Amino acid sequence: MTKKTNKSASGEFDYKSIRTFEDACKKTGIEPSEPEIKAVHSEPVKAMIAYYKLVIIFLAINNGWKPDWSDYSQWKYYPWFYVLSSGFGFVGSAFRCGLSPADVGSRLCTSTSDKALYIAGQFKDLYQEYLLYSE
Repeated sequence: MTKKTNKSASGEFDYKSIRTFEDACKKTGIEPSEPEIKAVHSEPVKAMIAYYKLVIIFLAINNGWKPDWSDYSQWKYYPWFYVLSSGFGFVGSAFRCGLSPADVGSRLCTSTSDKALYIAGQFKDLYQEYLLYSE
């Protein structure tokens, strides 16, 4: 019987081993529970919880990599979605342009396009909760 690991054949961390929010929590050592949010209005709570989960997933998949928003030569990738009349559609991944006059960044980015594409496909439901109004 072989032992299942989070490493690829090359010995590097296999980000595709993060398939669920619970997997991400295990990888980061965070208790897999939803944060308690006491909002005045209940509508944004689902989006806030989805954002929290996505941040944990990005932490796990990035495996210690953090974006340096003062380094314009460091590429940062994030999923890019279009909302269509027929529904929520994934388009591709994009990278941050270095011509911004302000250093405003996001936690929801990765070091490679492949990771951004994986997260977009694997966690599409969380992105829908985060980006769109839902019932």
